[in-house]
Amino acid sequence: MKNYCFGIDVGGTTVKMGLFRTDGQLLDKWEIPTRTEEGGKAILPDIAAYALAKLVEKDIARDDVAGIGIGVPGPINAEGVVPHTANLGWGYKEVTKELSELTGVVCKGGNDANVAALGEMWKGAAAGHRSGVMVTLGTGVGGGIIVEGQIIVGANGAGGEIGHIHVDDEIPGLCGCGNQGCLEQVASANGIVKLARWMAQENGAEETVLELETMTAKDIWDAVKDGDAFADKVAERFGRYLGLALANIASTVDPEVFVIGGGMSKAGPVILDYIKKYYVKYTFKGCRDAEFVLATLGNDAGIFGSAKLVIEE
Repeated sequence: MKNYCFGIDVGGTTVKMGLFRTDGQLLDKWEIPTRTEEGGKAILPDIAAYALAKLVEKDIARDDVAGIGIGVPGPINAEGVVPHTANLGWGYKEVTKELSELTGVVCKGGNDANVAALGEMWKGAAAGHRSGVMVTLGTGVGGGIIVEGQIIVGANGAGGEIGHIHVDDEIPGLCGCGNQGCLEQVASANGIVKLARWMAQENGAEETVLELETMTAKDIWDAVKDGDAFADKVAERFGRYLGLALANIASTVDPEVFVIGGGMSKAGPVILDYIKKYYVKYTFKGCRDAEFVLATLGNDAGIFGSAKLVIEE
């Protein structure tokens, strides 16, 4: 059995890299710039160079490396092919094939949100479970669905695109995907701010500590904790949208656990209260006992999950 592997999490600004033992112990982690110029042609060669240099630094033989797992922002299919990734400058790209050729090591790939979910299931908040759903509440709403330890990738690599579940015909404006009424429009960090402004317009002026023009998602949750009545209404509606979406997912995959991560999860357990209230209301009764937990791996979830892609149990 080979003793080492790499977990790679490619972002639009930086690439997070981790060297692991195949028992899950993180030995070293570091970041390198994501060079997106010229169609991102330097990204994979940079990753390969730094990975191989780390093996030299640690005196690890290449033959003792089980593989390199890589998470990318966007759809990637089971063959490791990315059709297009705007944030990286890539068009069609055979990611795992190219990285394997550059390193001489087996490579496997996954969507960044999916591998983050796998990381939380393996060594994070959902450790010990085999089936779960991770929801990442950040600039957008990402997701990953794990069933019996396997990522649900989908035919086009778009499995787990939770943020684009339709939740309301009346949501103003369009989602970044081009549709209207997506969960991401009301449940992301940007979305909950837009939701608050929309509700203020709907209901007229309400007394609130929130500055509607400059507020952030953190401001809204701080106001909720301080008992602000308008902020509470916003949180209730946020919870209804997200609880409904997760109830629909549960009726399809029946997970043991939901992991809530991303920047907005820093609001703490209060956020779970609003989500679970509506989840229980809307979900099929056989799914009501699913656990809700906050993510624990933070920015390391992606490298852990990517590493797990190449570790055989």
